[in-house]
Amino acid sequence: MNQSMPINGLAPSSTPSEGISHTSEPSPGGRSASVRSNAWRRWLPTGLVIAFTAAVLNRYGVSGRDMAVFFAYVAVGLTLPGVLVIRALYAGSRTLVEEIALGLALGYAMEILLYIGARAVGVPRLVVAGPLTVYVLFLAVPSLRRYWRSSRRLAAPWWWSWLLALLTVLLVAWSGIKFFGTHAVTWPDLGATGHDMPFHLALISELRHHMPPSVPMVAGEPLFYHWFVYAHLAAASHLTGVEPLILLFRLGMLPMLAALVVLAGLTGRRVTGSWYGAAITAVGTVSVGVTSLYLGANGRFTWGGLPDMAWTSPTQTLGALLFAPLVLILINLIGPRGYDPRAWGPALVLLMAITGAKATYLPLLLAGLTFVAIVQFVQRRRLSRNLVIAFAVTTACFLFAQVILFGLAKQGLVVDLFSFTRIAWGELTGVDPGGSVPGLAAVHLLSWAISWAGTFGLLVRPRQLARPAVALLLGIGMAGVGAALVLGHPGRSQLFFFWGACPYLTALSACGLLALLRRARVAPTTTALWAALGVLTAYLISFFCDVSIPLAPGQDGGVLYRPYWVLLAAIVLAGAVLTVLRGALTAATLLVVACTAIGLPAYWHARVLSALDAFGKDDVRPDVQPAAEPSIRIPQGGLTAARWLRAHSDPDDLVATNVHCRWGRESPCDSTSAWASALTERHMLVEGWAYTATNLTRWRPGLTQETLPFWDSRRLSLNDAAFRAPTERVMRLLGQDYGVRWLFAEESQGETSSAIGDFARLRFRSGDYAVYRLTGSPA
Repeated sequence: MNQSMPINGLAPSSTPSEGISHTSEPSPGGRSASVRSNAWRRWLPTGLVIAFTAAVLNRYGVSGRDMAVFFAYVAVGLTLPGVLVIRALYAGSRTLVEEIALGLALGYAMEILLYIGARAVGVPRLVVAGPLTVYVLFLAVPSLRRYWRSSRRLAAPWWWSWLLALLTVLLVAWSGIKFFGTHAVTWPDLGATGHDMPFHLALISELRHHMPPSVPMVAGEPLFYHWFVYAHLAAASHLTGVEPLILLFRLGMLPMLAALVVLAGLTGRRVTGSWYGAAITAVGTVSVGVTSLYLGANGRFTWGGLPDMAWTSPTQTLGALLFAPLVLILINLIGPRGYDPRAWGPALVLLMAITGAKATYLPLLLAGLTFVAIVQFVQRRRLSRNLVIAFAVTTACFLFAQVILFGLAKQGLVVDLFSFTRIAWGELTGVDPGGSVPGLAAVHLLSWAISWAGTFGLLVRPRQLARPAVALLLGIGMAGVGAALVLGHPGRSQLFFFWGACPYLTALSACGLLALLRRARVAPTTTALWAALGVLTAYLISFFCDVSIPLAPGQDGGVLYRPYWVLLAAIVLAGAVLTVLRGALTAATLLVVACTAIGLPAYWHARVLSALDAFGKDDVRPDVQPAAEPSIRIPQGGLTAARWLRAHSDPDDLVATNVHCRWGRESPCDSTSAWASALTERHMLVEGWAYTATNLTRWRPGLTQETLPFWDSRRLSLNDAAFRAPTERVMRLLGQDYGVRWLFAEESQGETSSAIGDFARLRFRSGDYAVYRLTGSPA
């Protein structure tokens, strides 16, 4: 069946295989003329994205030089080498933008693995040998030269490029509003940013200078963490000369976000065989969230997902990007028709990169492959060779990650049923429940069921469940939801399993929704009407129930369930009426359409509800929590002093500092501070220890990770004595026992002794900061 022939407003293909083109090829002369005449139309969406992105970056302090150099590096150093390898090893009929996204993801993976080796031998810029080698091979080897041109190009509907462009513009705009606008790149406003950002910056600085890396905030502490994204940003800094701060706060995630949107759409098209399925998946990946029926500060309830975590969790962003093409390639390799074994090349590179990109993705992949194996064994009583290979290689990578990269450290992850509901309940009600809240967990389950209601449509064609693509995505989705419900972590990091599975649950939902619409033969106008009715119903329920979060002091927490009881009753009532009037199949289809319209864009619905509720009010509660408390004073001169120390010390020099706690949170000490190590790019004897593996292994449910005391009391006492009560003996022990060469003193708290200069030489002062060199250390 030709893909351009719609069925009830949909456009399914007869075969969802990515390697088959469903469009007819025009004559060479006609195609060439058509390409020339329509070139500007095809590139217009891309041009608008570039122009808008440049305007936003310029608005938030990125120089034209940094923009030009960075995006040239992305194009020449990452994307083009990746595209050439993809064309040679992973054949298929794709659009140009899909090819570029696949190539960019593979380019990241290749660069990271090469940089690890280059940094280990002490020549970090040697990473440039990777793309240069690819260019030489594809120019010198005759059989590879043809891959400079794409021979099999899939024609997309005219609206597809515009949809991708609009989604990318939306993410760039939201990055500006939500992140760039609250995360400055100049001091002292820089010091007021979220506590995770200095941690990320410190690890980039660490990867710029050391391999294997360790925790720069606590000297000698091993880095048991997924640190590959910091290796990429370190490599980018070396090759472009752009400051790590600008890469992390402004530039680094933008190409990843654009490519992820494209690959989400490609996943949807691969699973559904339809451009409409691709559109639903791409939109859902950007927009899905917890379905909120509350007014007020909805950011407290719907936090998470791509718009919230794109910049604050670069590990998640890179992991999601690398995981998407790996899933696509594995779908081909484990499929019933087999696939070119050369595709194992990019698959293995991506798998190795994911090993250290994000710890949550390999368990999700193992769960997905396990579910495929169960389905295959039930069907055939045997497993395909490629499935066995995929499972074995993934298991090997998982074991390598757990033993070598993560040192078998639990990082605070424990079995704790519904643990995330404790934090959520406290944020919504202001009351510590003292345990899990199953009722709130049920609200989340109902919200997720609404978001991915289309998945139930797979039941109208049960044989769909046996497809390797569907089984793989189902396994990934079930594992993500299960881990979120069963596991606990002090920072709710168990939810990364769930967020990692969201794009694949969205693709399944699109597949089931289209299956329902085809079976029920619902007209496009009726589909649109019920989508609008679903959204209208959700908004009416929200304002009718009038539950505003966070709740007022003393307000009964049971009111949180009220709007969801009303929504559930509305669904049951509408289902009963529709079943009588239109039949069970049509009723189910229309309800799934309505729920999908509510749930897939749930992230943005929640923001609209907050904005409508705030309209005309004087006392407006923000949609998201502010980046910094305005009453907190950030000490002056931090960036200048840190940069001086960076310029006048060696990367292997050890520094002592009296900064351990976040400003304004000294009692009890919130030990997430990492600014000193982040900005100086030097190891600290003791700065903040909250995120170390040693600290996380001591955490148990009911404790607060950030306020646990430092485990080495002698080291901390000696470190602090150098600033509060310095003596010749203290300075000598710091130098002899620990190898400290510098003191980085923050003097705004009034606890720094003026006697430091009697035992250490003042080298630089800026605002509230002073830099000392220990007497006897080489100048």
